[in-house]
Amino acid sequence: MFLPKNALLVGFIVFFLSPFLAARERITVQGSTTVLPIMQILAEAYLEKDPEVDISVSGGGSGVGITALLDGVADIAMSSREAKGNEIKDAQNRGKELIPLIIAYDAIALIVHPSNPLNDITLKDLQRIYSGEVKSWAEVGGQNIPIVPISRDFASGTFEVFNRVVLSQKELTPSALMLVSNLAILQEVASSPGCIGYVGLGYVQKDVKVMSLDGIFPSPENVRLKKYPLARALYLYLSRPPEGKVQDFLEFVLSEEGQRLVAEEGFIPVNLEEKEGNLVVSNGDDDEKSRGFGEEVF
Repeated sequence: MFLPKNALLVGFIVFFLSPFLAARERITVQGSTTVLPIMQILAEAYLEKDPEVDISVSGGGSGVGITALLDGVADIAMSSREAKGNEIKDAQNRGKELIPLIIAYDAIALIVHPSNPLNDITLKDLQRIYSGEVKSWAEVGGQNIPIVPISRDFASGTFEVFNRVVLSQKELTPSALMLVSNLAILQEVASSPGCIGYVGLGYVQKDVKVMSLDGIFPSPENVRLKKYPLARALYLYLSRPPEGKVQDFLEFVLSEEGQRLVAEEGFIPVNLEEKEGNLVVSNGDDDEKSRGFGEEVF
């Protein structure tokens, strides 16, 4: 059987180019749904600069991301909390590391329905709500309607931080509605007057009200000054020192351009500084240590 000349030409081109196509590097990023929108925007921006790399970004939660990293399924894990002791031990047992890189800061914002008359809540009352001691908004100075506490699921890094700061040694009430993402909580609170929930600051939209906590509002300035109690660092984790395209991508994430994208998504850049009364993203030249691997802030 004879093939058309153009078919032979196409076959030759595919055969000739296949080694080059196969060499295209793929970076897989998985984990925290809080960090997810940041990394999606950063990946899109980086691909415009370097189209010779594929970057796949997916959620699932901080714990899922770290597990995927250690299993070799992901190259980078996104986490809205520090790695746990058992995760670090698991990495060591596999002959691997868990290397943290802080890429942004975040405030866990307390949100209620816009019709809720309360603008502030104390840490003590918040604990009473989420432990089930308080059932009605009237008990904390609000309307006489039932409180519906909404929480992230147990795999969430946001839940881990909220649980440590707010609940401390108390158990989460069994009546809490457990949802798997920031967006799901946002939608539920926006549609239900009795609900209270918490989301990453970058997820806040105008159809919910953000409450202050003990009189402190979750603003970038209050996070920078460490005044807001529910502030945390957002991490990328690696299982080995970065190299190649992964190294290039991480350098972009921490660059001035990358950190401006972080700010545009509603999160707080690692190199935020005050100039002439305004908060601006610096080029980071004088602050390399504060944003390097393994450095802790909160």
